This record gives sequence, structure tokens and C-alpha cells, in this order.
Amino acid sequence: MSQSSAADRPLDHGILVLDYGSQYTLLIARRLRELGAYSEVIDSRVKSPPAGLNVNGVILSGGPDSVYEEGSRTLPDWVTTLNVPVLGICYGMQLLVEQSGGKVRGATKREYGRAAMHVRSTKGPASVLFETTSAPQTVWMSHGDDIGAIPKDYETAGVTDEQVIAAIIHKTLPIAALQYHPEVAHSEKGADLLKRFARDLCKMTLDWDGQARVETLCKHIQDVVGTGHVLVACSGGVDSTVTAALLLKALGPERVTAVFCDTGLLRKNEVPWVAEKLKVLGLRHLEVLSSADLFMRELKGITDPEQKRKIIGRLFIEEFEGYASKHKEFTHLGQGTLYPDVIESAGHGAGAKVIKSHHNVGGLPDRLALKLVEPFRWLFKDEVRSIGLCLGLPDELIHRHPFPGPGLAVRILGDVTPERVKMLQEADHVFISALREHGLYQVPWQAFAVLLPIKSVGVMGDNRTYQQTIALRAVTSSDGMTAGVADLPMSFLTRVSDQIVRQVHGINRVVFDITTKPPATIEWE
Repeated sequence: MSQSSAADRPLDHGILVLDYGSQYTLLIARRLRELGAYSEVIDSRVKSPPAGLNVNGVILSGGPDSVYEEGSRTLPDWVTTLNVPVLGICYGMQLLVEQSGGKVRGATKREYGRAAMHVRSTKGPASVLFETTSAPQTVWMSHGDDIGAIPKDYETAGVTDEQVIAAIIHKTLPIAALQYHPEVAHSEKGADLLKRFARDLCKMTLDWDGQARVETLCKHIQDVVGTGHVLVACSGGVDSTVTAALLLKALGPERVTAVFCDTGLLRKNEVPWVAEKLKVLGLRHLEVLSSADLFMRELKGITDPEQKRKIIGRLFIEEFEGYASKHKEFTHLGQGTLYPDVIESAGHGAGAKVIKSHHNVGGLPDRLALKLVEPFRWLFKDEVRSIGLCLGLPDELIHRHPFPGPGLAVRILGDVTPERVKMLQEADHVFISALREHGLYQVPWQAFAVLLPIKSVGVMGDNRTYQQTIALRAVTSSDGMTAGVADLPMSFLTRVSDQIVRQVHGINRVVFDITTKPPATIEWE
């Protein structure tokens, strides 16, 4: 099976974000896209820009390195030869300063959090990025190094109350560098600066909106599929549902067949719910594969989360491929793979770290009988929801909480058995039903239960128990790349805990996960 390549991207132009390891790197790309400027993230160590992308500008992200330390990441030679506007952020600023003959030093006092920046009047091309006012603006700092001396070809555009150089621009070239992070919401003029960088320096038309995405992606699908017929893998989640709807719009109902694989690892009553809701798409061809026994057999005794994901990915593809082999009209397999899936599976550049393999990325074998069509491989979750709304899909589908491709297998820590799956299904159903009943379903971006491999002592009536533990997780996010903890009332959580312990046999303790991402991931495995 042929994998998606750089040529499969929805647009052939955009801003390139070089990742130097900052926790905010993906946020830069998201902010640009929100502003209407298409952008992509690549690893800073790649030897050349991605093929097929006409680069309008380059942004160098922050990162944990110090430019004066051995082994620190450097500025690729090809960045300067592109002759496009460049914006350095934090470590990216320090790279530009060090390369141009300035001085980077260890800061006498590490800055983290809000700072007041005073903008100075400048004349270089990049001066359009800054609004010169007498009042200082709030910026978000996060750095241990700063600038001791700027290069002779640069001028200072902003300093903080502590006299830290916060912004510089090149005197004659469209190059700017910031010590602060404009992508973070706490930088009050940050979004405006990024907009000016894309629009005024990079000369981009800010038209990357929902309708433009639909039109662009439909054309992309038509080009990729040609006269073929797509077998689209549907799970009932947002990503695969919108994928199916977009394929229908691009190709028509006669050339799209949705196949829903019942792995036995789905939420309670998921199969009939999904089958009913998919009818609203206008699908004429929907098949349900009863594969629970196969998945349970292959997962027996497997406790390592990466191995679980690989096995599930392989079985998914084998099941779809087996179905397709009986229907020779299929030429392509459609999947709802997202950009964060690719990045977390180390698909964005040389040297990238695997956070976790996603079943539709890390689990794919080298060769498959069908070609792959993944219209959302370059998109974030919020962009997919926007496309779904443009396509007229019902709100209950578009704003449904995300559900992992491997299903409950990565929410059951340890061995996956039918008994443990049923236990988790029941506990999760209690939690999600309670959120809906109390009008709290839209408070978290995602909420779910996790079955832990931990037993603890409890008491029910006059009897001692020694039973399983459930963890509840509820997070706020927009794309899954970062996440906060949803503010659910303690009284609500106490009632849910009581319901779970009373109604789900084998559970005697419930805990609530209050960890953000980073440092944790949203899913436990």
C-alpha cells in the first residue's frame, strides 16, 4: 500500500515551522491556521524543505537547547537560501543572533511568565510586525538564555522592563526575532504579530477557512482517487465520520463504501448507535464487520501499550483488506488520520520521537493491497470539526468527544479480556451519561474512564472487598496536542463515583486524573 507523501498535502504553499523541541511548536502552526494561513511543522534537522511545498515563510520555534553548547540544534543552510521571510522565536531568535555574529548568554535570571515589552520605532522591512505605542504590551517569556549583543545588521524592536532584548529585526531583510512567544494567548499582541508576518511579510492571502478546506480537499480526493472506489474505515468518531462525508461529497455515494469494524473494544451500545447515525451521511453502502473474537484472541496476554496499538492497527487493516478482497471494485482505503496522529507517531521529520503509535499510522504494514487516501492527514481536530459543520453534519456527531482508534484496549491498563472490557464499558457509560444529564458534556473536550491494574481494599455493607480501581479523565483542549484539566464540580464527581461503585460489579474505588498535557498524554496508554 502506498503511504501518504508530501505531495498529498491540501495546499502547495504555506509557512514552514521548524521544530526545535518547544512545547509550543504545534501551537504556532495552529495559530497561523486559525488566522487563515496554511502552515506545516517539520523537524529542524531535516536536510531540505519538504518536496511539493512552496514556502512563503519560515518560523524557527523555541526549544530547550543553548546555542553555545556542544550538540545543540542548528539553523539548516537551506533556510537562508530560500530567500523568504524568517521569524525566530525564543531559541529560534538565539540561533539567528548567533549565526549573524551577535552574542547569546546565560540569563542572570530565568524569565518565565508575563513581562512588559516596550516597542521601539524601527525602519527595517519587518517593522510592520510591531504596533508602536507608548504603552507597554504584555508578552509571555520562557527562557534561560538571552541576547547579550545584537548583530550589527539588526536593530532592537522591543525591550522589557528588565532591559531584556525582547524583539529585533534585520535592517534590510524581512527577518525578525522574538525572545517571547507570540503563539501563547498570554502575549496580548501575539496573534496580531503572526497575522502581520503571514499577510504583510509573507504576502499570503489569509483564506484557509472551512469552505476553502472543503473545496481544496474535495479536489485533492478527486485527484488521488481518480475513477476509483473508496473503502472508508468508519468508527463513528468525529474524524472518520467527517472523512466519510467528505468522500461522499467529492466522489458521490456510488463510489464510497463505509465499513465499520466491531472490535469488541468500543463503548457500550456503540455499534447500533454508529450504524444509525451514519445513515444521515447519505451512505448507500455500510457494512459492519463482527471482529470482536479475533481482536480479543490476538490481544490475549498483551500488556505493553505500543504492542497493543501495533496489533490493533494490523488487525484493522487485515479486516478491511479481507473485506476488500471480496469486492474488486475497491482501489483506495480512506482513513481519518489527523496531523497530531502523524506527529505523535514520529511522522513529521528525521529524528522525531515516538510519543505513541496511532493505529492508523504506526500500525500500518509496509505493503497493502489498497492505496491510501487520508484527506485530514495535515489537519488538526478543530479544522476537521469546521469541515463537518460546512458539510452540514449534525451537532451531536461533530461535537462528540474524541475516541481513540485502538478503543478501550488503551484504556485498560494491563491484560485485555472480555470481562475487563465489559467492566470499563459500564463505568464509562455511567460517567458520560452523567455528564449529559447534568449539562456538563461540553465542558470537557474529552472525558472517559480508565481501568487500572490496581486492586484496593474497600468495604460494602459489613463485608470487606478487594476490587478494581477506575480513573476518570476529563480534559480541555482544542486539538489534543495540549490539554488542561476540566473543571468539573466535586459534588458531581462524588455522585459519579458513587454510581460506578454501586452499579459496576468489581469496582470499589474511583479516582480523578488531574494531570495536564504535557507532561502526561490525554490517554493513559
